[in-house]
Amino acid sequence: MGIGGGIFLIVLGAILSFAVRDSWDVVDLTMIGYICMAAGVIALIIALVMNRQRTNTSHTVVERREGPPPVEPPR
Repeated sequence: MGIGGGIFLIVLGAILSFAVRDSWDVVDLTMIGYICMAAGVIALIIALVMNRQRTNTSHTVVERREGPPPVEPPR
């Protein structure tokens, strides 16, 4: 989902919770807004943790050469 998806869910949830005053008998839009905000916060935290783990990696280079062994110089 990523950072953008988490922010989108937070904004959508805030709009449904605080700005929409419509009411249906079968759907509570305020509760759906709170659920969307919670899902957005969780998605944002997961995206930030995953991004932090991705940038905190180290890479080692293993060089492998095929052929005869190196010759030692005469003493």
